[in-house]
Amino acid sequence: MVPQTWIIEGRALLLLALPLVVGNLAWSLIAATDLLLLGHLGPDAVAAGALAINLYNGFLVFGMGVGTAVSPMIARERGRKANSVRDVRRTVRQSTWAVATLCIPIWIVLWHSERILVGLGQDPDLSAGAGSLMHGLQWALLPFLIFFVLRNFLGALERPAWGVAIVIAAIPVNFLAGWCLIFGHLGSQHLGLFGAGLASSLSALFMLVSVVLILCFDHKFSRYHLFGRFWVADWSRFAYVWQLGLPIAITLALEVTVFNASAFLMGRLGRAELAAHAIAIQIAALCFMVPLGIGQAATIRVGLRFGQKDSAGVARAGWLALSLGATLAAATAAILIAMPRALMAIFLDVTDPANDHVVALGMSFLTIAALFQLVDCTQAIGAGVLRGLHDTRIPMIFAAIGYWGIGILLGGYFAFWTPLRGVGVWLGLAAGLLVVAALMVSRWTMRARLQLVS
Repeated sequence: MVPQTWIIEGRALLLLALPLVVGNLAWSLIAATDLLLLGHLGPDAVAAGALAINLYNGFLVFGMGVGTAVSPMIARERGRKANSVRDVRRTVRQSTWAVATLCIPIWIVLWHSERILVGLGQDPDLSAGAGSLMHGLQWALLPFLIFFVLRNFLGALERPAWGVAIVIAAIPVNFLAGWCLIFGHLGSQHLGLFGAGLASSLSALFMLVSVVLILCFDHKFSRYHLFGRFWVADWSRFAYVWQLGLPIAITLALEVTVFNASAFLMGRLGRAELAAHAIAIQIAALCFMVPLGIGQAATIRVGLRFGQKDSAGVARAGWLALSLGATLAAATAAILIAMPRALMAIFLDVTDPANDHVVALGMSFLTIAALFQLVDCTQAIGAGVLRGLHDTRIPMIFAAIGYWGIGILLGGYFAFWTPLRGVGVWLGLAAGLLVVAALMVSRWTMRARLQLVS
């Protein structure tokens, strides 16, 4: 018989993870919507969009990593004192300051996206299209990062529903804005790729305004007075946000940029490889939203037990999260193996002979994506449970070793020195994920044992 404490923890984990998973899927669907709309402009538009989105996401995820620090910090504070208000408010304020400081230098870099992409060896025409999209997209950075911090605040209070509802509501907002601005419907100008980026910026602004209104007027959250005396500095807490968040940011950036680098490798192989990779990676990203949500929930549950100094509870929360993730990873792998062509049909007309090569490549990439679902899930949740213990520096080193020391180097070798080409890039990614997953689980096993001993 399963002990009651495990049942209680499992229920709490599921109730928190489910809305976080739904919210992550909704956010990923916003990006998928952009590619879906660009698909009607043709494979070249998809390829140009992929270059822009990959470059943008590298910077976005770095900012999200810094903002992620708010979750384990608030969870630990709530574990120490369940009704903490002042410390929670200070953490949210300084986390918002931290992500805001990132935006200006990133905006300067992204404004020169076309030159950067050409310098990375990408097709000049595709780079020009990517630069046009980026000039509309880059302004989404500030509103989204602030929204992300506030959404993590809601999650750390174990009340994530409003954050999820806002992201879901943003899907039709983004689709309508993109439909109008890309194609010139409802009286708007035909802006093409630039319109796709601008639509995403408007969607991010919609999400920020929505969450601010809820936090101001819902009595469950208004008592925190998050925006009162917002200009008041708290330099020690600001420094700790960076101390905890910077390794998370680097870890996430290493993971995302290795996939970005894989897109640039595909761009050097050809337009068909890049378009197929863009679609396959978007589908894989949708699947990844499940373990990402579980990992986010695990960070909060482990952090609460860590703050309570409940060592058995820490171990219980972590192992339950890893077990749940492995189960769901098997299910997503089965879907990818069973219906790769149907999944590709969401983004491209698979009956058009002009798309045959792209579809065939995408299906082969999805088969490999199915094989690495388990390891991708394990490394994501492993990182999440370690963050709950405020353990972020060693996982950062693991990410550097696995993603760049093994994954991208092996993928590049397979792509250009063997006949595997695009398939080789994906095999290299799978190898890197396997190494990171093994290291994360080993680190968690050691930390969980130390918690029980101490």
